[in-house]
Amino acid sequence: MFSHVTVGSRDLERAAAFYDAVLLPLGLRRRPVNPDGGPAAVCWVGVEASLPRFYVYIPFDGAPASAGNGSMVAFLASSPQIVDAAYSAGIATGGTDDGAPGPRPHYAEGYYGAYLRDPDGNKVHIVHRGDIPEE
Repeated sequence: MFSHVTVGSRDLERAAAFYDAVLLPLGLRRRPVNPDGGPAAVCWVGVEASLPRFYVYIPFDGAPASAGNGSMVAFLASSPQIVDAAYSAGIATGGTDDGAPGPRPHYAEGYYGAYLRDPDGNKVHIVHRGDIPEE
């Protein structure tokens, strides 16, 4: 469905450390970004996939990066324990709590998630969907 999702950052090194900590436990890996004349970026993708991709960029227009009000990127975890691990790793690398890990039955039976903000304020959700069978 998606080609890629992008968020902005003021500090790519700091953002890369945060997203490595959060995304590697989810089974994503960092991939090289080929220079295309645009701003510097880092990228993650599934281990056996080339798409979709998740990018963190220095904003193209040169203005400071800012978090979007109402914007959020949600990443799928294979278990509640992985949600806990990714959340803890994100907090340990400069993220801030925006909703501790736990069941969220008001969303769906078996829904377990956590919310945090990356060091630039972008909202990140890590979720295990126990209500949807794995394919």
